[in-house]
Amino acid sequence: MLSLVNSNIQFSYILQISTNPSELTLLELLLKGGFIMYPIAILFMVVFYISIERMLYLKHSTKRRSDFIDLIKSHLKAGDANGAKLVAEHFSSSTGKIIRYGLDSLGKPMRDIEAVLESATNIEIAKMERNMNYLGIIAGIAPMLGFIGTISGIIRIFYDISLSDNISIGIIAGGLYEKMITSGSGLVVGVIAYTAYHLLHARIQRFALDIQKDAFDFTQSLHHK
Repeated sequence: MLSLVNSNIQFSYILQISTNPSELTLLELLLKGGFIMYPIAILFMVVFYISIERMLYLKHSTKRRSDFIDLIKSHLKAGDANGAKLVAEHFSSSTGKIIRYGLDSLGKPMRDIEAVLESATNIEIAKMERNMNYLGIIAGIAPMLGFIGTISGIIRIFYDISLSDNISIGIIAGGLYEKMITSGSGLVVGVIAYTAYHLLHARIQRFALDIQKDAFDFTQSLHHK
């Protein structure tokens, strides 16, 4: 008899466990944020694409060889301008392109060569910064979208309460946590966009400093040619 009672207790316990609701997955939790989660998801995909694309572009464009300018200077010192141009063409990064513009201007006044180098540098930096403004825009828009979703959800909750005249804590908390998901998601996307923008911008600034040094060394070699 005792064993039968124990068996019934164990079966009831197992049945209780099996009928408990399972925990929400991350996707299910995000979907509870409502319609506003779709534009936030689109913004996240835009941030992801721009960040990866710019990182790959900068990885190629900002490549530097420590002996690049020395090779250029050695060719120029030997009077081999064509050899210097070949070195610049072989080095396909932005540095090589900028110095190639300077080499194409040989024979012109130094002021004109310096102006060409400056213009070429500005063009290359502008190429590196392409689409990065979108990251800055998304960093500001995504959190605001999240707040809009939360505020609209709270308004809806209190509107439903006014209709049903039910102020149950369960109803308020259940609806509120779902609407707070939009704020959290918007903030996460905004932080990612903000971080990516400043990391990419810092890398471009380092390149700008390096190319200024290379351009200065190049023009100095022309002075002493």
